Amino acid sequence: MDIDTNVYLRKVASNDQAEFLALMRASMDIHQPWITPPTTPQMFRNYLQRIRRSDHEGFAVCRSEDERIVGVINLNHIVRGTFQNASLGYYVGEPYQGHGYMQQGLEQLLRLAFTSLGLHRLEANIQPDNLRSKALVDHCGFEYEGLSRNFLYIDGQWRDHERWSAFADRQTLRP
Repeated sequence: MDIDTNVYLRKVASNDQAEFLALMRASMDIHQPWITPPTTPQMFRNYLQRIRRSDHEGFAVCRSEDERIVGVINLNHIVRGTFQNASLGYYVGEPYQGHGYMQQGLEQLLRLAFTSLGLHRLEANIQPDNLRSKALVDHCGFEYEGLSRNFLYIDGQWRDHERWSAFADRQTLRP
């Protein structure tokens, strides 16, 4: 845990189910149409199965003062070899939105991804009207790369997404 932060990251675990689901259910209004986080026990079990695979990671962003989950950051579709890339997904709980917790969590995740996990590049795909999400990645040093038309099927339709990326500024990477 960083001294200069109000949050820390830890892996999402099965015993997080009750807190996680209550937070996501209470936050549905701020998530649609951007993302559909787990809101049922079955969806949470499916999520756990996905983040236990070698090509996915799921981190709870927890508030240091009381260890409450304030949000989640996922590394999806991790590709090794010459790519060393992952897609980023994240969502905050409504009571914690606007407090800077996700920015602190994403900054920690970037350090983790580019050091311990050996990744070179992270990509965030964000719907053009999701201004808060674009501001988050912009504050964390991501750069806008372009528009991907009809990129992801979310909330019943194919949606355009802006592609934002961050990459490690070092030349030596783990193969």
